[in-house]
Amino acid sequence: MELNAEQRRAVEAVRGPVCILAGAGTGKTTTITHRIAGQVQSGEFRPNQILAVTFTDKAAGELRSRLEALGSPGVTARTFHAAALGQLHDYAPDRVGRILSSKALPLRRIANSLPGAYRFRPAADLATEIEWAKNRRITPARYRAEVGGHEPPIPPDLMRRVFAEYEKRKAAAGYVDFEDLLELAVQLYSTDEAALASIRERFRAFTVDEYQDVNLLQQTLLDLWLGPRHELCVVGDDYQSIYAFTGASPEHLLAMPKRFPQAQVIRLEENYRSSPQVLELANRLVPKLGGAEKVLRATQPEGPAPRLEPCSDEAAHAVEQIRALGIPYDEVAILCRTNARLADFEEALHAAGIPAQGSSFLGRESARYVLRRLASPADVRRLAKERGWAENPPDKLGEREVVRQNDLARLVRLADEYADLDGPAFVAELERRFGNGGEARRGVHLLTLHGAKGLEFEAVFVARVEEKELPTRLAKTPDEIDEERRLLYVGLTRAKRHLFVTWTRMPSRFLAELGFAARKAAPSPEPDDPTFAALKRWRLERARADQVPAYVVFHNSTLAEIAGRKPRTLGDLATVPGVGPAKLGRYGDDLLAALAATA
Repeated sequence: MELNAEQRRAVEAVRGPVCILAGAGTGKTTTITHRIAGQVQSGEFRPNQILAVTFTDKAAGELRSRLEALGSPGVTARTFHAAALGQLHDYAPDRVGRILSSKALPLRRIANSLPGAYRFRPAADLATEIEWAKNRRITPARYRAEVGGHEPPIPPDLMRRVFAEYEKRKAAAGYVDFEDLLELAVQLYSTDEAALASIRERFRAFTVDEYQDVNLLQQTLLDLWLGPRHELCVVGDDYQSIYAFTGASPEHLLAMPKRFPQAQVIRLEENYRSSPQVLELANRLVPKLGGAEKVLRATQPEGPAPRLEPCSDEAAHAVEQIRALGIPYDEVAILCRTNARLADFEEALHAAGIPAQGSSFLGRESARYVLRRLASPADVRRLAKERGWAENPPDKLGEREVVRQNDLARLVRLADEYADLDGPAFVAELERRFGNGGEARRGVHLLTLHGAKGLEFEAVFVARVEEKELPTRLAKTPDEIDEERRLLYVGLTRAKRHLFVTWTRMPSRFLAELGFAARKAAPSPEPDDPTFAALKRWRLERARADQVPAYVVFHNSTLAEIAGRKPRTLGDLATVPGVGPAKLGRYGDDLLAALAATA
């Protein structure tokens, strides 16, 4: 790849400090690998004197392979945690216990002993909170005093108790978790001058990728590695800072020029991923993103205009558009704020015979627990309540708890729908609706907006862009709203050519910032609407006659739209989302007759 002017400027700056503000799709990995190779080939540093740090093992492996291809093998490229672990083994092996691969098991046991209203709270929510605290170097003893305006998943006093018990049990069993690795390395270098001198002699230059995701604990360790020297290159994009829940902050990136007044600040804005139309839409958010302004410039050819529209049935709309696009399924992604919303798309894709990968309703803990234990659908409600299902859950729930409650509620609804089946038949029906038959197929990606970061797709559907979804109802403060806006920006900039933005209910405030006069989708009837109820009875009879599941005839959302519009002719019926030519020919006349009978 030929470097552009700003990339070349970064590559040629082989001595630090350097701050690279790299917009989405601007070739940051190419830039930093060429810069590191330049540091070696210029003779400024030997390969073994350079430490490149990133946030995933995959990214670290990519850095190593690219450096080898550029003729610079031998550079150490690791995650913060892997680097800390290696150094602890070198300088203080007695400090490292067995590594706890997951906090889930000990936290699940602790959570089960909480008071009734908080029992069975997902261990993942509790783990996220503990990580939030430890990444800020907050101990259990200081947790209650320092939680401030932050809202934990359970009351602060209970959370402090869980945190303290977790630390106690972990230490008693001789384990350390991933945050401990960083903290132990910080403590080592803060107390052992010989170890500190050795590590500074060993590594003379540092590169940190995804610097907008650094937290206080990681920054503290980096400062110890670096010492008074200036040989630091950081690369990041504050517009893609979306991990505040882990303690990450873009302030370390934004403060780099103040900390090092002599730093070279280089902006990468030429985008090699997206069409001009996609970038023009994403750039409309820039005035609200704050931080270090970066306006992406397209290098790719023209593409279709992004489509922003309300949909009464977003899943049916996505299926229809995916079929019309005709591109490979694994070049398509559907992005939602949470996994709970992706289940609707998962079901619709499987019903349409379109393979999917990523989010899996049946693979999540709630479904696995219930389905392993039921004898018939009648058992689902009892088992769901055993797992803490609340028919009217409170508003203040952690994100993973929201997903869990939604999954349990979906299971209860499905059990009511198939109450006449026995246990094995019910499980088989769910496999038909949500499973992929065990085939390892390459399908449409179902991802949360967080999970999509760093990826790109020919076509992207950003769904549920509405109030209480994006921004999530949990976002209360200006900082939290800002992070939700950045999530939308990340979603938009995943698309290469085709971009669809949809919503169902109250349009998100962010749509106005995109310059779009959003409107609501056509209202759907209430569940007790007599027309809707009559159409559901007709669907059940027709499904039994055809010996197919009810959803194969029409989804609830499609029936709701039909009940709301009350079409009188086949032509009117054909305009309803979810009613394609095949279904129109198979069911059209019969459905119109059923609809007329309700008049």
